[in-house]
Amino acid sequence: MSARTVHPMSLRGLSTLRFQTPDLDAAIRWYTDVLDVEPYFQRPGYAEFRVGDYQHELGIVETSAASGAGLRTSTADGPAGAVAYWHVDDVVATAQRLVRLGATEHEPVRDFGGFVVASVVDPFGNIVGLMHSPHYLEVLDRKA
Repeated sequence: MSARTVHPMSLRGLSTLRFQTPDLDAAIRWYTDVLDVEPYFQRPGYAEFRVGDYQHELGIVETSAASGAGLRTSTADGPAGAVAYWHVDDVVATAQRLVRLGATEHEPVRDFGGFVVASVVDPFGNIVGLMHSPHYLEVLDRKA
């Protein structure tokens, strides 16, 4: 297969990460502060941001709208679910900034041979992973 030909069942990259919240307006305000950008798409019960080098989508769905649309909603008392790690240039500084904005530490900063990771829980119970990834930077350099 060539670089452009991909098996139809391949995972091609992060498309949309969806979080849920009981208070959509508060989540929009918090993520607007965190990302320093307004949502590019909104409808009742849902908002979406474009994030990062490849303009990945971060969707925020209000819990009541999610259950009304037949989507599974969290019933856990604490944070749960898969962790999507976002590449950042400085994991320590980014984690500290998110905590100052109201997140709580979920996993402390750890270095796995140059791959530095941490995660926080946003004020709405979603886990936000942070990673400094040499691989991400290599791929980005090849795209330039």
